[in-house]
Amino acid sequence: QVRLVESGGGLVQAGASLRLSCAASGLTFVKFAMGWFRQAPGKERDFVAAISGSGETTYYADSVKGRFTMSRTRAKNTVYLQMDSLKPEDTAVYYCAAGLVAGQDVSSFGSWGQGTQVTVAS
Repeated sequence: QVRLVESGGGLVQAGASLRLSCAASGLTFVKFAMGWFRQAPGKERDFVAAISGSGETTYYADSVKGRFTMSRTRAKNTVYLQMDSLKPEDTAVYYCAAGLVAGQDVSSFGSWGQGTQVTVAS
């Protein structure tokens, strides 16, 4: 059974940085693309970033491009989302996801974590 556990969320001021982590278990890590999505209250779950199984290719939403960086480490079966220059509009619950392709929509990913709250104060 696939299990994804996010950590690293919190409350920060605008302009600050946070690094989210997602520890994966129950899957052959290198065979799965990983993604980060976020959901603000009353809104749909939106794509943030994705990375291929090999880690060679990454994709980003336009709203975070240049500020967020996604990476993965095979040794720890973990993916990261480094978030710099945070803005109040980045406030949301951030979810980690695993799937067979590094898509940019929710349907591309079949396994999800429980989410971690990120709040950016102005």
